Order: sequence, then structure tokens, then C-alpha cells
Amino acid sequence: MKIIKNNSINSLRELLPHPFHLVDPSPWPIITGLTTFGTAVGNVLYFQGFLNGGSLVTYNLLFLTCLLAIWWRDIIRESSFGGFHTCEVVRGLRWGFALFIVSEVLFFFPFFWTLFYSFVYPSIDIYSSSSPNFVQFVDPFGLPLANTMLLLHSGITITWAHKALIVGSLKETTLALGLTIVLGIIFLSFQAYEYSLAGFCLCDNVYTSIFYITTGLHGFHVLIGTLFLTVCFVRLRNLHFTKEHHLGLKAAIWYWHFVDVVWLFVYLCIYVWIYRGAYL
Repeated sequence: MKIIKNNSINSLRELLPHPFHLVDPSPWPIITGLTTFGTAVGNVLYFQGFLNGGSLVTYNLLFLTCLLAIWWRDIIRESSFGGFHTCEVVRGLRWGFALFIVSEVLFFFPFFWTLFYSFVYPSIDIYSSSSPNFVQFVDPFGLPLANTMLLLHSGITITWAHKALIVGSLKETTLALGLTIVLGIIFLSFQAYEYSLAGFCLCDNVYTSIFYITTGLHGFHVLIGTLFLTVCFVRLRNLHFTKEHHLGLKAAIWYWHFVDVVWLFVYLCIYVWIYRGAYL
């Protein structure tokens, strides 16, 4: 029988008969929560025109980014060097990330619902401000179509990276993952350029508001996905992934496919459908 010489969690972990990971005490959750609350307060102050509200948001976001980087660094250490991510832990993380993606899909649902409802049943009280006939919408067969092709090709390259890793080809995995990151950066550049050419603003009517909010939030998700893949690219170069153990890269691939699918709905509904309804 083993004797515990101290009260450390590592000693207790050795005696536990289950394969689950008991996380060591960490200050990052509570500090991250307080920083997130500070960011929300700063946003309220900024929107209400209070002095230094924008500075409070900026400082909190920078601090939050540093905190998340440190926190995720600890998780990477647990996974790659600590050996704590057993099969049961990986299964739980996989289900947790899948549910997170489902929640992200539901996050976009209200915007599409608002679009369909406002287009099919426009309110007579706001009809003049909700009609798309007075807005010069973006041609869906220009930059939006190019962006669609970019994301579709990025879905192919990220799948190529996954398949190459499974067969143990590190060189092909690195090449395909790098191509996906480049395609994501090009997509964001095209999206910013499209905004600079748009002939309408956020507050013109309900359709322009939905356009900017939905495409902007999707662009933010593309940015997060690109950063996610970049971290995986660095980890791949440092040999953190193997063909048997690569949950971090698999999560990034799932997230990127989610971004691809959402963009298809954004393109077909917000670009093509509204454009055809307004001009044809």
C-alpha cells in the first residue's frame, strides 16, 4: 500500500483508480473571469460615451489575450508533456468541443431568423427603412464569390493536413496546414477590402445591419480559426502531434469546417438571396 508523504495533488492522483485528470489549482479562471467582466463594463462605458471607456476596453482585451495565452499554454503542457490527457479525458474534451460548435451554430441562428422574417414579413411601420430596394448591395459574384472559393479550398487543404498527419507525413501536414492559414489571411483581407467598397453603413436599415453583424461576426470567427491553426502549426513544428494523439489539431479542423459551413449559408442567404430579391 502506498503511503502519502504530503498532501500534494500529484500524490493523491497516483492513488486514484480512475483515468480522469484532476486539474491542479490555477489562478487563471478567476482572473480571466474578472478581466472579462472588466471588458464588458468598459464596453458599456464606451457605448455610453464615458471618458476613457475605450481605453478600458483596450487594456482589458490586451490583458485578457495574455491570460488566455498563459492558460492555454498550461493546457498544452498537460497534454503534450504531462501525460494527463488519457483516452477518457480526450473523449470528454472531444464531446465538449463538439457541443461548443453546436452553441456557435445556434449563435448565428437569430441573425438568419431576423433576415428571413424581415424579408418575408416586413413591418409596415418600418417598411421604408427595411426595404432592400434603396440599398446598393454588394454583387455576390465578385469578391464574395472569390471568398467562397477561398474558404472551400481551405476546407480541402485542412482535410489534406489531417489525412497526411494520420498516415505520418509531417512534411505534407505542415504544407497543407500552412496553405490553410494563408487562405484564411487572404479571406480576411478580401473581407476588409469589401467593407471599404460597400455603399451602405450599419445603420441604414435592418438588412444592412444584419449584413454587417453577420459577416463581421463570421470574419471574427475566421480570425479566431486562423489563430487556432497558427498555434497548431507551431505545435506541429515542435512535434507536439502524432497520428495517434492530435486532439488540438482535430479541434481546430472541426472549428474551421464550422466556419466554412456557416459562410456558405451567409453567402447564399445574405449575398445571393437578398441581391436577387432586391434587383431581380
